[in-house]
Amino acid sequence: MKEQISSLLKASIKALDVKAEIPAGLLNNLRVDRSKDKAHGDFATNIALVLSKPLHQSPRDLAAAIIAHLPACEQITQVEIAGPGFINFFVRKEDIAAQLMQMRADERLGVAPTAAPETIVVDYSAPNVAKEMAVHHIRSTVIGDSVVRVLEFLGHKVIRANHIGDWGTQFGMLIAYLERRENESGAGMDLSDFEAFYREAKSCYDSDAEFAERARRYVVMLQSGDKYCYQMWQKLVKLTMDQNQSIYRRLNVTLTEKDVCGESFYNPMLPGIVQDLAAKGLAVRDEGAMVVFLEEFKGKDGQPLPVIVQKKDGGYLYTTTDLACVKYRVQTLHATRLMYFIDSRQHQHLEAAWLIARKAGYADDSIKIEHEAFGMMLGKDGKPYKTRSGGTVKLRDLLDEAVARVDALLTTRGSSLEGEARQQVINNIAIGAVKYADLSKNRLTDYVFDWDLMLSFDGNTAPYLQYAYSRICSIFRKAALSCGPIVLTCEAENELAAKLTAFPEAVRQVADKAMPHLLCTYLYELAGIFMRFYEACPILKDGTPEEIAQSRLSLSDLTARVLKQGLSLLGINVMEQM
Repeated sequence: MKEQISSLLKASIKALDVKAEIPAGLLNNLRVDRSKDKAHGDFATNIALVLSKPLHQSPRDLAAAIIAHLPACEQITQVEIAGPGFINFFVRKEDIAAQLMQMRADERLGVAPTAAPETIVVDYSAPNVAKEMAVHHIRSTVIGDSVVRVLEFLGHKVIRANHIGDWGTQFGMLIAYLERRENESGAGMDLSDFEAFYREAKSCYDSDAEFAERARRYVVMLQSGDKYCYQMWQKLVKLTMDQNQSIYRRLNVTLTEKDVCGESFYNPMLPGIVQDLAAKGLAVRDEGAMVVFLEEFKGKDGQPLPVIVQKKDGGYLYTTTDLACVKYRVQTLHATRLMYFIDSRQHQHLEAAWLIARKAGYADDSIKIEHEAFGMMLGKDGKPYKTRSGGTVKLRDLLDEAVARVDALLTTRGSSLEGEARQQVINNIAIGAVKYADLSKNRLTDYVFDWDLMLSFDGNTAPYLQYAYSRICSIFRKAALSCGPIVLTCEAENELAAKLTAFPEAVRQVADKAMPHLLCTYLYELAGIFMRFYEACPILKDGTPEEIAQSRLSLSDLTARVLKQGLSLLGINVMEQM
């Protein structure tokens, strides 16, 4: 309906007899919003206020002229001017009910596939080899994965890119230590504690000169394609990713082994990148290194920012790899949108790399390159979330603790669930709570990790939404009637209806802005509105007319389906019984 009202407004404005020219951008960005107060209609626009200055008219006079030129539309029952010049639209309740029935008949719940599908590369998670996934990896992983789910649901071709740190000088040390451990054990290694493995390897490197020499030699051999070193390096990568894949499965994240594309993949491309930048006059030799000087960025001395793409010893930097990424993703994968879920501290580095990529012609202005930045997970002390001893929290330990806490919580609440059914509910609540605690916050900000808040069955939490879904399911276990045509007879029904019809808009906002918290907020508000509807509108109570009960069952069914679909797009499971 928003799109239809927008079209009506554009037609009306074009029909106005105005002498001044209307800037095209104003009409292209014409806003139609859902009214928060239904006394002011179902939709509202401020277009008269926006156009009043360029057209040299008072907003209220212009609003009256726009209303007078609106094409006829039988779905609109009333249009009125409010306040300084807002235009309010009232939609026929029968048409809203018909829209809800169409949503019920549609397995996509009214969310139409995009009319302009894109190829989109989404870069997220990005752990390091020979290091266990830590708690700080959760933000990139779950935020990126929820956006991927939404983009695919809308019909875009999404290429997941798990850009792991699997290359660099440290691998000589790690290969040498893996060799030593395998020689000592006489068998293949099962690394259950990468943190200890890395720490011990570093200790050997610092204290054993012979070991350090062998490690440095292995770096050169690996980079030269030596078969033995390459096989040992592959072992380290596989051991790491096998462990990470088990975390992804627990988190209900869609990344697989096929999505891994680490730094090593781009390594053969780096010499060509530097040569190309030099040939185009972008990179110059400076004190032995190849450097790009960017006038758009200034250093502390006020001079153009120097971006090194090759060190004087011949080594390459992250920027060089990032340039190869852009070139490959645009020119080989034919992506039109690149999304990087990387923490906010990397913003200037990324912006500098992408500016060089555009100057080099690897991505023209039609290619959208976006840093989907996010803040940090903090403890209650306002500092980065750590163990009590100050160490880094392993992601698997966090998930284990979530499961243990939910198990205890269900016992406290007197749950009668047992066996496999209980374990499934525990896991769904625990994982859902951890993910939702992150997803429900604006990704641009830091957020405080609080066990008590995230596991609460009240407030904007996954357990609250999961319980809301299961509570609706319980209505149908008791109902003797089936769903019927929707009729809107009271304000609580109207409020629920308006929120349900806004679901497609909430989904599209996540795709456009890469902001999952917008969908979380929508689902939380929907659940709250449903609870008010349930209290105000009897469904199974004796004396409720059958056609009204059947209508309200349809509204309940649609609410449950929207909650389930919305949470699924966030990567969170629901249960019919909790």
